[in-house]
Amino acid sequence: MDPEISSLAQSGGASLVALMAADAWQAAREGVVRLWRRVQPQRAEGVAAALDVGHAEVLAATAAGDQEALDELRAEWQGRFRRLLVARPDAAAELRRLLDEIGPPAPPAVPDVTQHATASGHGRVYQAGRDQHITGR
Repeated sequence: MDPEISSLAQSGGASLVALMAADAWQAAREGVVRLWRRVQPQRAEGVAAALDVGHAEVLAATAAGDQEALDELRAEWQGRFRRLLVARPDAAAELRRLLDEIGPPAPPAVPDVTQHATASGHGRVYQAGRDQHITGR
């Protein structure tokens, strides 16, 4: 198995499942169906139906916190992309372009945090960028 095909299929499956729960879902769906219509038109309608079912499953799994179901859906779409790329290696460039265009939603930016503190005498300063637990005196 070509490692590039495996990597691209894995990226495609993970990105698609992430997008199924995002605002960019319709653009992702249209792009994937367009890809299949171009390279395997006889399977495009089945892929469109599978995308709709997968979208509903992702929403339900996300709401239920079912990570196993999400992992299974990623693996399912990874397999679909891998089989497509094995049958039609020329589709790799188009899949890369599609992933670049619709890629998974960027994680929210983490703001820079700067903390300053001054203690005098017997004073103490406790600072944390996240949870902090102080015991004892």
